[in-house]
Amino acid sequence: MLGRGPILAAARSPRVRGLVTTAPVTARVVRRFVAGDDDTAALAVAAGLADRGLTVSLDLLGEHTTDRARAGAATRAYVALLDRLGAAGLTGSVEASVKLSALGAAIDPAMALEHARLVCAAARTAGTTVTFDAEDHTTTDVTLGAVRDLRRDFPTVGAVVQAHLRRSEGDCRDLAGPGSRVRLCKGAYAEPAAVAFTDRRAVSASYARCLGILMAGAGRPLVATHDPALIDLALRLADRFRPATAGAAPAAGGYEFQLLYGVRPLEQDRLAAAGHAVRVYVPYGAEWYPYLMRRLAERPANVTFFLRALRGQRRRDHGFFAPPEAIVPGSPGGGT
Repeated sequence: MLGRGPILAAARSPRVRGLVTTAPVTARVVRRFVAGDDDTAALAVAAGLADRGLTVSLDLLGEHTTDRARAGAATRAYVALLDRLGAAGLTGSVEASVKLSALGAAIDPAMALEHARLVCAAARTAGTTVTFDAEDHTTTDVTLGAVRDLRRDFPTVGAVVQAHLRRSEGDCRDLAGPGSRVRLCKGAYAEPAAVAFTDRRAVSASYARCLGILMAGAGRPLVATHDPALIDLALRLADRFRPATAGAAPAAGGYEFQLLYGVRPLEQDRLAAAGHAVRVYVPYGAEWYPYLMRRLAERPANVTFFLRALRGQRRRDHGFFAPPEAIVPGSPGGGT
């Protein structure tokens, strides 16, 4: 069975990309994880989730932009999305997730920061907010620095911390101040052992330590995981540090669970029915390939099912590699 590293390496191969993106079965796979190609499809999915009592974080897929025109286009696309959210009356339940690299951070961090300000201003006008996704470890300082700058004018801007990075406990302590919003995910990028834990148990242990810091802090932890043991830990920590529970302790900023679109929907509904705040991370757009490969890498067993489907072998028709409730990838957001 392929491991996580080889899958992510294969994702960089033009040949593999061509095979995956042109295979007829891929469309069914993508529909499981991705809301659609455009704003209209994304808004329809968001409205449906809101009707189920869930909140949403919309992510226009695209990253590592190296062209100023594309960075500007991504910025305008987010502003247009936020305008449409306001017009549709969805901003009470829908926020935006943004990768700083999509706004041009690899070209000019100062330009990307100005683009981010435009997106945050559009979110504030619409009545919602923005969370800036984590990417690979080389971008962490720039992204968190931008979040600190943006919070001066937009205090509800959210940050993402990846538990597999060795630095993350310190980042959680720095970020968990009053009014903060911090999404904690395991992390979906292949990183060197010098900067990241590579053993799954070590990553889970780091997640638990980071979660304890955030729950004991003064901000709002955004618990981004599908791991049942970590969800149970989050509930126990909330009982200890946030006894008003149900994600609504005003003094501590509450907390919420965040899960991926198309993954364990019954668990999403179960947590919401129990009174917990649940946000679904919903990606959309044509640039879905890197996102799909990271989802494969989080659970390499799914690759077997996918390869069988590519070869045209018979399989259970769940619209995905396995029944949705059997899929337990890492976590959304930085994740993405």
